[in-house]
Amino acid sequence: MSQANEMSHEMIDSTERLIRHLEESGRREKPPVCAVDTEADSLHRYRESLCLVQFAVRGKAVLIDPLAIENLEPLGDYLAEATVWMHGADYDMTMFKRQFGKLPAVVYDTQIGARLLGARRFGLGDLVSQYFGVDLSKTSQKADWGKRPLSPKMIEYALNDVHYLLDMGDRIVAGLHELGRYDWFEESCAAARQKVLERDDSKDEMWRIQGSGKLDRRGLACLRALWHWRDAEAKSWDRPSFMVVPNRQLLEWSTDLAAGRSVTLPHHFRPDRVKRFRATVAAINALTENEWPARNAAKRRKRDRDFDRRVDEFLRQRDEAAAKLDIESCLIAPRAVLETLAAGEARPSELLLKWQLQCLDLAE
Repeated sequence: MSQANEMSHEMIDSTERLIRHLEESGRREKPPVCAVDTEADSLHRYRESLCLVQFAVRGKAVLIDPLAIENLEPLGDYLAEATVWMHGADYDMTMFKRQFGKLPAVVYDTQIGARLLGARRFGLGDLVSQYFGVDLSKTSQKADWGKRPLSPKMIEYALNDVHYLLDMGDRIVAGLHELGRYDWFEESCAAARQKVLERDDSKDEMWRIQGSGKLDRRGLACLRALWHWRDAEAKSWDRPSFMVVPNRQLLEWSTDLAAGRSVTLPHHFRPDRVKRFRATVAAINALTENEWPARNAAKRRKRDRDFDRRVDEFLRQRDEAAAKLDIESCLIAPRAVLETLAAGEARPSELLLKWQLQCLDLAE
């Protein structure tokens, strides 16, 4: 059974209560240390929004309700000075960047730490089972977190996401120190945080979805128009775009339309949606060739025996190092990075962290 039931189920639902709770939490450690997780409604709404923040300090976990709190900025200010433990932190950091325009001062990711210790199964449930012998329920994984009130199962699920993180972090840190890899952990977590800070979240050319590179220019014109049609349908329906049409279907329709073939729409489409789709197709057919989008020029890499030999040597070094360390080889360097280095397109220090360079004997 979960131990989250033993913890407070308090829901912070006003700015005043939030400030009071953060002040109390901040007195426990300086600088403050906490565990945080988030829930959003990306599976249920067109425009994803932050619906719940799970917040824990040692001995106490609460739920913070962004949908009820008028001013969430005190939380952003608190986290900006805190050391925050998360699990699989990229998504949560992205949500905080979008919400507050900044990230916690330090973010430690239990997933990164566990993988550096050699874990091959590193989901939160896997690690809670490994370290605490507790099996977590996954029943609320795809729940609608924008609905209120939250069910008891949703509350338990949410609290479990942070209940174990601080104690787990202690155990992971101890293991990393024992193996001499704690510096690797700090460097990896800092790099992950920086990656989120530098990521461009603009929606320019979002229509160039995975698989679009195989389309010709007319096919790209079809895809661009259909993507914007789908986006408008999702927005007016207030549902995620995949609920209108999945990406795979958009690519198939774009291929068919570019080849002059007709498209059969799903029977459940309402007449007004069908009408707007037909209008979109007519607009595509009215475009001139000059109005078709250009294909992204793929950088062609010269592949020869020397290149292949260099890649093979990098892979051999990487795999031997990973085997000795008993970690996944991709943690040291993905193959794509090694191919870039073999082609001389970047310096090792531009693509790899210090500990990764040391593992590959590439320290500059």
